[in-house]
Amino acid sequence: MFQIAKKVSKKSRKPILWILIDIIYCGLKYGAGYYDYQEFEFYRLTKKERENYLTRTKNNLIIKKYNNKEYFHILDNKVEFNNTFKDFIKREYMLLDQSNEKDFEIFLKKHKEVIVKPLDGEGGKGVEKITYQKDMNLEKLYQSLIEKKQLLVEEVIMQQESINKLYSGSVNTLRLFTFFDGKEAHVLNQVFKIGNGGVTDNFSSGSMYTFVDEEGKILVPAIDQNDRIYKEHPITHERIIGFQIPYFKEACNFVCEAAKIIPEVKYIGWDVAISKKGPVIIEGNSFPGVFQIKPSLMKNQGLIPKYQKYMDIK
Repeated sequence: MFQIAKKVSKKSRKPILWILIDIIYCGLKYGAGYYDYQEFEFYRLTKKERENYLTRTKNNLIIKKYNNKEYFHILDNKVEFNNTFKDFIKREYMLLDQSNEKDFEIFLKKHKEVIVKPLDGEGGKGVEKITYQKDMNLEKLYQSLIEKKQLLVEEVIMQQESINKLYSGSVNTLRLFTFFDGKEAHVLNQVFKIGNGGVTDNFSSGSMYTFVDEEGKILVPAIDQNDRIYKEHPITHERIIGFQIPYFKEACNFVCEAAKIIPEVKYIGWDVAISKKGPVIIEGNSFPGVFQIKPSLMKNQGLIPKYQKYMDIK
């Protein structure tokens, strides 16, 4: 907390003692931890604006109220997720079990490129891309995957051309937040995650994210975990602001249908890739993260007023 207070003090030109006191106040008043305080720039906000911002504490209360944890395993276990949402993932996959080495060999030779991942990993950890080569020692590779518990093997998604142009090193995904009210599902927030040198687009793995309007157009520059701002992609130099997400409306309709499958988990964060043929779901998150536009990028874009249209929350 002290390190963040020092950083914010330097950026805001306000005394560090004032920042520390304000961090503690915002934690007590708004449920904003010091990461919330820094990320959503609470030091810039008025009292009313602070009330409009979703904090991690408020987000956890929403999850506790609307998501039945007895059903979390369907989303958290990647094989169970794939089986449940097989009509939405639109890709072949297999599970390694120490007895299907030949099946793995056939699968790899068929698809040439595959993604391997642990069954319950998060943050992009343990996710790797494997490309088939004729001189590969497939027995050694198979045993290595078993040992590292990278047991889920999926065919690689062929990303839509314009998104590939933005960045082709990873599958770049929409994070679409849905709420199911018992009859209809609604999209509450739209985030676009972009890879930056790695095989995944996960924020904690060095990638960046930005925000998309209701028509699928990127609104603001992207930011990374170190708070760096990108108006264009640092590797491809493609402009980020104004980029139009292809198949965006189809992606929103897609997740709204998927949200009805587990009505016991009403609030879900979906990761959706845009393939050459349209949207495909990568995974669903029973604990959706908190993503909001920084006030310095776009004034007063707190999520609470939008969430209150569909949820009974303060």
